[in-house]
Parts: sequence; C-alpha cells; structure tokens
Amino acid sequence: MKYNRLGRTELQISAVGLGGWALGGGTDWGETSETDAYQTVSAALDAGITFFDTAPIYGESESFLGRALKGRRQHVVLATKCGLVKNGSWTDHDLRPETIVSQLESSLTHLQTDYIDLYQIHYPDPKVPLAEALETLVRLQEQGKIRYIGLCNVGEKEVSAAGEQIAVVQNEFSLLHPQKALDVFPACKKLNLGFIGYGTLCGGILSGKYHKEPNLRRADARNYFYKCYRGDAFAAVYRTVLRVKEIAKKRGCAAASVAGAWALGHPQVSCVLTGARTAEQILQNAAAAEINLNPPELKFLEGEK
Repeated sequence: MKYNRLGRTELQISAVGLGGWALGGGTDWGETSETDAYQTVSAALDAGITFFDTAPIYGESESFLGRALKGRRQHVVLATKCGLVKNGSWTDHDLRPETIVSQLESSLTHLQTDYIDLYQIHYPDPKVPLAEALETLVRLQEQGKIRYIGLCNVGEKEVSAAGEQIAVVQNEFSLLHPQKALDVFPACKKLNLGFIGYGTLCGGILSGKYHKEPNLRRADARNYFYKCYRGDAFAAVYRTVLRVKEIAKKRGCAAASVAGAWALGHPQVSCVLTGARTAEQILQNAAAAEINLNPPELKFLEGEK
C-alpha cells in the first residue's frame, strides 16, 4: 500500500480507502451482517488500508464501522458526512446548523469516537448558503470534534468560495465519470487541497463482474445513482469495461485493480474509494496502489486511438 499526505493536512492516508456504502445494509445498500462487516474491515486493515469513509445516509454503515474498528481507532483516519437526511422514502438536503450539530453527535456515537478526522458536506443545500454551513463546521472544528472539513459533490465555484476553510474535496472519479473531478482539479491544486475520488468502480461495473445487464433490485442504490446499469447505457459503458479487462489480463491482475490504478494515476488524487464485501475484493482494490499504468495503457483505457 502507498500512503499520501491529504492536501495540506497532517493526515497520511492510504492511496486506496474503503467506502462505507457497501456496509450500509438494508434494501438500498444490500444486506450486511455484523460478521461480514468485521471481516471486511479486518481485511482492509490487513491490506494496509487506513482511510475509511462513510455517511449517516448509508444505513447502518457508521454503526457497523464503529463496532468493527473498536480498539483500532488510533490506526485509522475516519471520514463521514452531513447534510442528507431521510424523509420517508425521500432523501432531503439539510445543512441547517442544528441538523449539522445533531448529525455530528450521532456520528460520534455510532462510530464510537470522540472526534472525526474529516467531516464533509455531503451535498450543497440549495436552501442554506454554503458560507453559513461552513461557519457551523468551523465552530465544531474549534471545539475539537472534527479535525478537517471537506466538501463533496461540488464544482469549482463552491471550492473557490470555501477557500482555506476546507482541506479536502471528494467527487466522483472513474473512467466512466471523470468530469466532476477534472472540473475541480485546478482549484484543488491552487488551494493545495486533498482530493478523494469515489465511485472508482461505479458500484462494481468496472470490476468486470457483470457480463450482461444485471437484474438489480428496484431499491438498489445503484439503480438511481449510477446511470450505467440499464439498456443502451450498459452497452455503451461495457466497451470501457472490456478495455479494462484487456489491460488486466495483460497485467495479470484483476480489472478492479486497473480501474483504481487509472484514477490514482492523476497527480491531484490523494485517495480513491472503493466498496467491498469480501476479503478478495479488498485485495483486488488495494492492489491498485501497486500499479503504474504507462501512457499507452492510459490512452487505451480512455478510448483514444
């Protein structure tokens, strides 16, 4: 495993992190048992992964992660988020001060910790000015409950407006959906911010495990989050999947390793997040940190002639 300094922070994190989505359980995130969560986290630690990212909206993810990391908190960097709340079957944006404080207190309890290393705004809230939300987070930072502040799912405008109040940006970044990251890279470089890419495997499709359009449950979060699992969209992205698998075969590694290595190949990227449910998936994901793709391979993966 390789380790990178996260922007201008004092945090050294693994180049590959474990995303908490797959640990969420329930209909949205897929069933997960206590044993599965513990084994997944243990396998991640054994593989050298030290960065764990979750969110309150991911079902039971924080609780599973808190219990699985009990006694091992000092060895990891924990990240979670605020600003999304469940309202029946809907998910609402809510960055009011009282909601941020309430969500942080709940996260501290569920994760069984006194502080969060990286606390992130999950999505901007159109009803609450970003400056107001950041003011609340800075106050919590001054209280020692969070070490660093991050923004997720934002554009260059929000990154520049936040300036030195934030330390990290987290956007989707994969071969299939690179643009949201590429758009903010210049601002991240200018402000010396860490960048964390999520969705590196697009919910697993870039691991090559789907040979045809999968029959996902209607409530499966991939159905509404990733737009590449249905009809013509699946056929279009599968051409990229085949290129990933071809490089993986030549390299003698898993397709997931190649997909992760592509994202890590960008100099602005501090860490890529991948989900996992088994030790085998953990090892495949972690191996991305060991692969340096050459320019012809990168062009081939990106579909350039």
